[in-house]
Amino acid sequence: MTLYLVRRLLVLGTMMFGLLCITFFIANIAPGDPAALAAGPNATKSMVETIRVEYGLDRPLWEQFGRYVSDVFAGDLGRSISTTRPVIDHISEAFPATMELVLVAMGFAVVVGVFIGVLAAVWRDTVIDHAVRVFAVSGIALPMFWFGLLLQLLMAVKLGWLPVSGRLGLITERPEPITHLLILDSLLRGQWGTALEALRYIAMPALVLSFPCLASVARVARSEMIETMASDYVLGARAQGLGTFSIQIRHALRNAMLPVLALIGLRYGWMLGGTALVETVFDWPGLGLLMVNSVLMSDFKPVLAVTLIIGFNVMLANFLVDLAYAWFDPRLRQG
Repeated sequence: MTLYLVRRLLVLGTMMFGLLCITFFIANIAPGDPAALAAGPNATKSMVETIRVEYGLDRPLWEQFGRYVSDVFAGDLGRSISTTRPVIDHISEAFPATMELVLVAMGFAVVVGVFIGVLAAVWRDTVIDHAVRVFAVSGIALPMFWFGLLLQLLMAVKLGWLPVSGRLGLITERPEPITHLLILDSLLRGQWGTALEALRYIAMPALVLSFPCLASVARVARSEMIETMASDYVLGARAQGLGTFSIQIRHALRNAMLPVLALIGLRYGWMLGGTALVETVFDWPGLGLLMVNSVLMSDFKPVLAVTLIIGFNVMLANFLVDLAYAWFDPRLRQG
């Protein structure tokens, strides 16, 4: 296991360095002069040149890259052109909102997806199974932004059950931050009303973000459960007289979860990328909305920072999934 861990850490480090290289060179080949953008439309040539020297844009490319890498590891992601604030400040405000949304959506997708997938496998070729299969195909094919707009029209505009957008009401008392996750902080501080309101605000965006993942998890859980139930060791457990529930949960479900675990790692990265659409539709103040607004204002520093943050998170999630997979399947760490 130690050797496997070292190998995965080396792969993780190589991929992170590759991401740094890609973001740096994309920033350099992108059209436009960063110094001119930072100086503004009314700046003189001397002002632009001063900013170019200040940002080190007049130095050789390899020296700029070295400075870029050292700044990233020091937490210096530059300054936003549109707000003149450090980009790390924008990231620190937006990142917890995105993580809360993704964690709630992922938790809902995994729990409900596994449940209905197992249900469809147990009741194979029945109405329940057919309904789950139709739902799985529809969930993957349904456009998120369209589904989000439909939910807003139904749940917020027509029925008035849930708020249209935002993360929390303007007059709602916010809890003192512990984890910077509103729901968790509200529960830890004993502010049950705030936690309930935060749940109402996150319900629709989390449902929209989780829908494709839920459908994928249900589909994989169903197929793996059916395959596992037909395996020799499950048939042997039945021959020993074990109960149906014990066989399904203790034997079949545990082994069927390995492909689901791998899918979770892939879908986590997809969810982080998909937040741009969901957060824009629901005006959720996270990384996705920050990136969209920065693109519209030609503010490339926050865009690069969000790309790095999302990339690092996806790599770290896949690294943890690999470790969990190796823990459950000894063949991987022995190979």
